[in-house]
Amino acid sequence: MTLSPEQRIIVALDVPDLASALAICDRLPQAIWFKVGLELFISAGAEILPALQQRGKKIFLDLKLHDIPHTVACACRSAVRYGVQFLSVHTMGGLAMLQSAQEATAGSATQLLAVTVLTSLTAKELANELRISLALTDYILHLCANAYHAGITGVVCSPHEARLLRDHFGQKLTIVTPGVRPNWSGQGDQARTMTPAQAITQGADYLVIGRPITHHPDPLEAWTKICQEVANT
Repeated sequence: MTLSPEQRIIVALDVPDLASALAICDRLPQAIWFKVGLELFISAGAEILPALQQRGKKIFLDLKLHDIPHTVACACRSAVRYGVQFLSVHTMGGLAMLQSAQEATAGSATQLLAVTVLTSLTAKELANELRISLALTDYILHLCANAYHAGITGVVCSPHEARLLRDHFGQKLTIVTPGVRPNWSGQGDQARTMTPAQAITQGADYLVIGRPITHHPDPLEAWTKICQEVANT
């Protein structure tokens, strides 16, 4: 996949309302991709999506759908009507749910992204709190294999697992990595992070970056610096 640095950066609009989201969008006229997650979608509703589309933006609707197969399939069919480019579902919903989601989006312009393990979770938490006996990397590979078996060709993972998945699946997967933090920004609540350059080197196609851009005094300056870092990778 050949992408320019500008095409690789997905700006996460993790803000509480429509006005805040559009204010950030309008300060980033060159940005192509924006992520709409739970906070913004619940606050602003679907109104945010046409507002971004009218500005010529591509959208990653990051709802991490996780429910019984029928419910997720119905939700996917509804999401497809919004015309978003990416829509996330959670791999922990199981193979039947993933298959239902893929069938519901088949033939549309919306690509599913299967979320593996949240970047806020560590291997220790996975073992002690969630009682997952597999090693973190083995568990992520297992979840990703389920998604691929269901026909889903996009995955969301930490940059720390991107190389594992790229080596295993080659170019058959679109890899989207959150948990990306430039050296000049704080880590926040992400536990498994890398810099933009490191994430690209590990095999990521797209980088989801929020606060280092949106909380910066000059979001366009921050976005431009990140694009330059990716270009120099």
